Amino acid sequence: MKKNISIKTFLLLITGIVAFALIACQPPAVSPPAPQGPAAVALGTAGNYVVLAQSAISNVPTSAIVGDLGLSPAATAAITGFSLTLGTGYATSAQVNGRLYAADMAEPTPTNLTAAVGYMQAAYTDAAGRVSPDFIDLGTGDIGGMTLGPGLYKWNTGVTIPTNVTISGGANDTWIFQVGGTLNVTTSVQVILAAGAQAKNIVWVVSGGTTLGASAHFEGVILDQTAITLGANASMNGRLLAQSAVSLSSNNVTQPAP
Repeated sequence: MKKNISIKTFLLLITGIVAFALIACQPPAVSPPAPQGPAAVALGTAGNYVVLAQSAISNVPTSAIVGDLGLSPAATAAITGFSLTLGTGYATSAQVNGRLYAADMAEPTPTNLTAAVGYMQAAYTDAAGRVSPDFIDLGTGDIGGMTLGPGLYKWNTGVTIPTNVTISGGANDTWIFQVGGTLNVTTSVQVILAAGAQAKNIVWVVSGGTTLGASAHFEGVILDQTAITLGANASMNGRLLAQSAVSLSSNNVTQPAP
């Protein structure tokens, strides 16, 4: 004797068939594109600072800094132009959305700064020592007007940026620019990010000094073996990490998004 399927059972069967069909028709998951460029440069605790220097941090007011500033082995007296208010182990300034630290402040500040400077130096050595560059002496050191994709770039001499330059790539792509001399950005020239490129993934490793002209705009992390100087009203999205001094003059400097 045949048994009739109840309406409830029939509906459950139909629902299951429809659900299976919908799942089967879903397009396969698409993985994001693999990051392009060299392995990232590890900053360690040097990455806790938007400005980190060893001999001096000077400022011509009024600047607007977002992030912490660190100075070591030099003392607080070598941080000038900020009208500091001293706390215990740190200082504050109306020009800084963050704190300022120097080697003569209360512990653990000196210990933290010694470690950060060590990481800065190690990051410089790492970035400067990368081999097998994708581009060598591009533009014979004049990169104005270029669009730069992810990769390792090496110049045996200095680099100048006389006109706007674009850094274009995905959010996880990386760039290392090895500059064998000085890095100079002309007045009012801009470094522009495109296609999702992020300043935190861009490292400029400079053996000579870095100079940003007045009203110029720059993107990326600068690891300079000597000094970094920003002209009046120049702006920066990144980090200024110098093995000697950083000089500011009415600048907007903002640490990159994490």
